[in-house]
Amino acid sequence: MDFVVRAVRADEWAAVKELRLEALRDEVAAIAFLETYEAALGKPDSFWRDRAAGASHGTTARQFVAVADSGRWLGTLVALVEEAGTEDFFGRIVEERQAHIVGVYVRPEARGGRVTPELFSAASSWAYSLDGLGRVRLHFHQDNVRAEGFYRKFGFVRTGRVVPKPDDPSKVEYEMVLEKG
Repeated sequence: MDFVVRAVRADEWAAVKELRLEALRDEVAAIAFLETYEAALGKPDSFWRDRAAGASHGTTARQFVAVADSGRWLGTLVALVEEAGTEDFFGRIVEERQAHIVGVYVRPEARGGRVTPELFSAASSWAYSLDGLGRVRLHFHQDNVRAEGFYRKFGFVRTGRVVPKPDDPSKVEYEMVLEKG
């Protein structure tokens, strides 16, 4: 399958919305995402326009998409820049300037191939091109072993930091990092 990985464009908000809603209906969505389908569905189009525009350029966030030759979006992820001293969405203080990978989703027909590694390569290359940014981090749910396997293969390592899943404190999210190198 031929595809390209690129940053989302500001005018592609409807496709951003469609793929996010599909991701939230995926069988592993409950453990992979902090947002629910119902919450995302209820957001106005202005939210999706702002989201696409904000992740299409600049140095604070970038959404990458894998687009097949047919135009079908095969997958996506978002890299958010976190500044040292700010609070992350788990309520913890960010210790160093870093990128945080969120919203990873690859359509079932594109899993296990080149799409996921190429999305991660694009995101980490973009992050490392920013001044003073030396690592990329992410979190994964304790039961998402497939995701952890990919992250390890790509070079991420566990930091030992664990946070309770906000909607179910009996479950945890593990932090992994990829150091610039």
